[in-house]
Amino acid sequence: MRHVSLNQPFVVRGYAASWPASQTWSASYLSQTLGSHPVNVAITPFGNADSVIDVEDEGCVFVQPYEATEPFCDALKKIQHQELHSSPQHRKREGEKDEDKTQTPTRYLQTQNDNLRSEYLPLFTSIPPSIPFAHIALQKPPDAINFWLGNSHSVTALHKDNYENIYVQVRGQKHFVLLPPVESVCVNERSVLAATYGPRDGGENGNEDLTDLVPHIDTPTSYTPFALWDPEFPTLRSARFSHLSRPLRVTLDEGDMLYLPALWYHKVSQSCSEEGICCAVNYWYDLDFGGSFWAMAGFVRGVGLLSLGGRGGDEEVEEKEQEEEGEGKTIGD
Repeated sequence: MRHVSLNQPFVVRGYAASWPASQTWSASYLSQTLGSHPVNVAITPFGNADSVIDVEDEGCVFVQPYEATEPFCDALKKIQHQELHSSPQHRKREGEKDEDKTQTPTRYLQTQNDNLRSEYLPLFTSIPPSIPFAHIALQKPPDAINFWLGNSHSVTALHKDNYENIYVQVRGQKHFVLLPPVESVCVNERSVLAATYGPRDGGENGNEDLTDLVPHIDTPTSYTPFALWDPEFPTLRSARFSHLSRPLRVTLDEGDMLYLPALWYHKVSQSCSEEGICCAVNYWYDLDFGGSFWAMAGFVRGVGLLSLGGRGGDEEVEEKEQEEEGEGKTIGD
């Protein structure tokens, strides 16, 4: 409770080692339990869902994944196959050259909509319905409980959430890079033109070529505030104060639990188990927006934006909107 009151992250090693999920959630168990049950799959060309990319003639664009519905067992096999057969080591072992490699789209099960109590309900009995210490310290039940399944090709860009987050690693490893809310002045937040991945031809005539996904500007045009700076590449898209950032880094092994406080920036990458999967569960507890912490964090963010010249807010959105001449534009054509 002292850590929670200080908005300070911590890890409990092996916290969930005795959970039924940690004991049973192998790839075969998941496949048998969920079978051909339809699930939402986020698909991207490079594992870069919900991230900022540089696009010629457009600058920075915030791009969301292409979403499709697939049988769980099919999505699982594709996630495993990419991990176990698309690595440079595998191609070298099989005598394949880089130019022979076709682009394999990256799949990630990441709906983030309380999916363990809906989409993945057959798995819910393998985890506790709440985390005891969080229930006491935060004085509320979880607002959402989510199931995550992917491979090492997926990376989550630096971002923050308006939730207190309890993150539990079940299979594989998760690698977190963490920045506290006070470092909002370091992340170079801007309002970025929003887009969504889709087939280059728009999927006309029922032809959805998922090996050629490109960003399509959202219609109507909108802008998303997002961090442009990546602490793993500190000289790129940096802001005035980026060099002052002191990121924290932590790896969760199977059974480990991370308390990630609300509004902490985090970038997440992952390593897979021998089966070629990375699987986790997280509990989101809603932030108390009426408390002093929310007001303080908003004040620090606002001062940071002003110190960067007032960019990243409504002024920039209006300027960008004036530059836009058309809607439904496809990037990459």
